[in-house]
Amino acid sequence: MPLTPIDIQNKEFSRSIRGFSPSEVDEFLERVAKDYEEQIKENIALKEKITQLKDKLSHYHKLEETLHNAIVVAQETAEEVKRNATKEAELIRREAERDAARILEDARYKASRILSEHDELYKQAQIYKMRFRSLVEAQLAALEMEDWLSMENRHEEARRA
Repeated sequence: MPLTPIDIQNKEFSRSIRGFSPSEVDEFLERVAKDYEEQIKENIALKEKITQLKDKLSHYHKLEETLHNAIVVAQETAEEVKRNATKEAELIRREAERDAARILEDARYKASRILSEHDELYKQAQIYKMRFRSLVEAQLAALEMEDWLSMENRHEEARRA
């Protein structure tokens, strides 16, 4: 069992004739008890401080672990966001390529249709031109016929009569 300051203060020594001066021994024991009591109080305070520091250290270790986990989660989330963004960009690119191919195909189809219509209109214009030329040539031929002139003469003769 450890010695306490009260044990030191209450300690009595047996007396002898040639022994130490009781008042000096009492004074010294009182001083030792006081110093010992202060050392015990300081020791208790230091133990409490150690306990508090251990608690804080434990708290900081937990906080460090939490922060580490948060950083890991943030990194994983960032990687996931990056992967998703890459996938989305790829989907957008593919869709844009499909749209571009469809638009190009539509444009080719429309251009082909317009060329066909142009060719058809050109053919119709040629046919109209040939028919009109035939009509004009026929009219010219009719004008140049001598019968026409003779018909005119007949009409004049018929008027005179």
